[in-house]
Amino acid sequence: MTTDFDLGHLLAERGAERYELHGRYLNHQLPRMLHTIGFDKVYERAEGAYFWDADGDDYLDMLAGFGVMGLGRHHPVVRKALHDVLDAGLADLTRFDCQPLPGLLAEKLLAHSPHLDRVFFGNSGTEAVEAALKFARFVTGKPRVLYCDHAFHGLTTGSLSVNGESGFRDGFTPLLPDTAVPLGDLGALARELKKGDVAALIVEPIQGKGVHEPPPGCLRAAQELLHKHKALLIADEVQTGLGRTGDFYAYQHEDGVEPDLVCVAKALSGGYVPVGATLGKDWIFKKVYSSMDRVLVHSASFGSNAQAMVAGLAVLSVMENEQIVANARATGDLLRSRLAALTDKYELLADVRGRGLMVGIEFGRPDSLKLRSRWTMLQAARKGLFAQMVVVPLLRRHRILTQVSGDHLEVIKLIPPLIIGEREVDRFVDAFTDVMDDAHSGGGLMWDFGKTLIKQAVANR
Repeated sequence: MTTDFDLGHLLAERGAERYELHGRYLNHQLPRMLHTIGFDKVYERAEGAYFWDADGDDYLDMLAGFGVMGLGRHHPVVRKALHDVLDAGLADLTRFDCQPLPGLLAEKLLAHSPHLDRVFFGNSGTEAVEAALKFARFVTGKPRVLYCDHAFHGLTTGSLSVNGESGFRDGFTPLLPDTAVPLGDLGALARELKKGDVAALIVEPIQGKGVHEPPPGCLRAAQELLHKHKALLIADEVQTGLGRTGDFYAYQHEDGVEPDLVCVAKALSGGYVPVGATLGKDWIFKKVYSSMDRVLVHSASFGSNAQAMVAGLAVLSVMENEQIVANARATGDLLRSRLAALTDKYELLADVRGRGLMVGIEFGRPDSLKLRSRWTMLQAARKGLFAQMVVVPLLRRHRILTQVSGDHLEVIKLIPPLIIGEREVDRFVDAFTDVMDDAHSGGGLMWDFGKTLIKQAVANR
């Protein structure tokens, strides 16, 4: 049987052009950046927590597609579920019926947050946040949403309005009339609430940028303040949810916290089909969808599609059957303890923090004169260059993919697939130790590469 489209032939014929094609037709700065730091790899296949290149060398993934690959790549259960739903030939997205899969996935999700009642399905984390912002403004009748300094909630206009990093907002203003407060500053929250125009506070229970969490008891106290002023608490669990921090949701680490709206996405997709969800209380949904005339007042063309719904159902099934949350907790504790033990050994290593398999490694100003002068040189060019100096040899010398945790931050964030175990922890810690030994030797390849980063930083000013 012949076909008009042969994927294998297309990739074999044109796959080698990948960087050229991207530079010509997509974001031209991405291949330029990857070439500069030596990240211009050619990955041929992936499975679980690993990639392989054309030479058969394996790469350990400690990034998980920014948290999307919670179960790793190509989990067989999710893969089979998607084959099954395609083979079923369902009457999907008719828009004027009620298919079973969205209801079944909503039921499964809500079982993990029993104080919530209903779900809206979109296609991404930023869409989940957009829905929460709209719902909060509508049901409270108030215009402002508070967010935290250094927060990240997405890049569409509404979610960008509650983005705490100016680099993402520059040039895209004016945005919505929202206001930042310091993470954990209850006094600042109270002062804003007294103005009477606040619809909600949106917060990441653990911030992705820098891996920071509020002080113990802060979320519950914030919730009480918000409710006193008839405002809502929105928990953005797009990255922290579905087991990432060692509980199903990160807000569950603190007793008594029951957000009015919860945003999830990323790992719910199984790494295959984009999906986002906004979970909320019954009264909120009933006020938004208050009549048959308002049945489509908030909707999404591809929301609740069969492939996304079955991917989510398969992910939740795997999480339960393979005890994914417990593994994230135990493996995360092991990884953090192994890394924290190195803080006394390396003066450039300032802190190790996080929960579950969301780990922040922070670097800081060293005490010794020789290292301090080099550190100062990097900081003068651009803050965050030392963390980049660590990320690069982890990939180039040890074949481990990591990321710097936000612009101008001397922090590496580890968010690996939740299926990793002791073997992967050993591999990462051994590689990290080797890189830090090199950094503290006073010479080495790292500082030579640092000169390249300085030149790049200066050129981009």
